[in-house]
Amino acid sequence: MYDTATRVGLVKKRVRQKRRGQEMRALFGLSALCLFLTVSLVGTLGAFAGSGHFATLSLYGSILLHKDVGGYVLAGVISFTAAAIITVLCIRYRERNKKEHKKEGMKG
Repeated sequence: MYDTATRVGLVKKRVRQKRRGQEMRALFGLSALCLFLTVSLVGTLGAFAGSGHFATLSLYGSILLHKDVGGYVLAGVISFTAAAIITVLCIRYRERNKKEHKKEGMKG
């Protein structure tokens, strides 16, 4: 039989393993989301390029209210929103890890 200290150590080790697994799943999920957004944005821009207006659009890319630049504006807004959400999630994740490390440092 294990003594109490050994059992506590084994439980803490298992908790760290489970957290690491959850973190990896979250990381893979965010990576898949980024890949999906990238592919969808490339597809959206490819649809506009296939219509023959790509040369004209490149001349008016800085004018947001021109009749055929809505796809670029949409792609920019979606990209910015996704980047902001991912940034907030990463900041929260880092703060949570700092708090957990401080708690473990105080206990151990």
